[in-house]
Amino acid sequence: MLESPDAVLLYVPLMKDLGMNWSEIKHTPNHELQGLLKASQEYDSLHSMDGYTDKDISEIAKNKPEVRSQYARYMEKRRKYEEMVGLKRKVTFKGV
Repeated sequence: MLESPDAVLLYVPLMKDLGMNWSEIKHTPNHELQGLLKASQEYDSLHSMDGYTDKDISEIAKNKPEVRSQYARYMEKRRKYEEMVGLKRKVTFKGV
């Protein structure tokens, strides 16, 4: 069990990040556990750069250029979810 990828990649993050206990994990089907973990990772990614502005990112990127691509992925994901929940509508030629 110590070298099991499930223990390292699935069980520990569920216990740590979602506060699940061992008995809850044992009684939940594996595909549901994987879904919960994926949703938790997506949530963390979606809120990973909350509070930063474009100006902040420009300043940080002077020393860490990789931050720019991380911020671009973050903004793309934000746009995707905002469109999915209807906060921002995609402007199309038909809509104009």
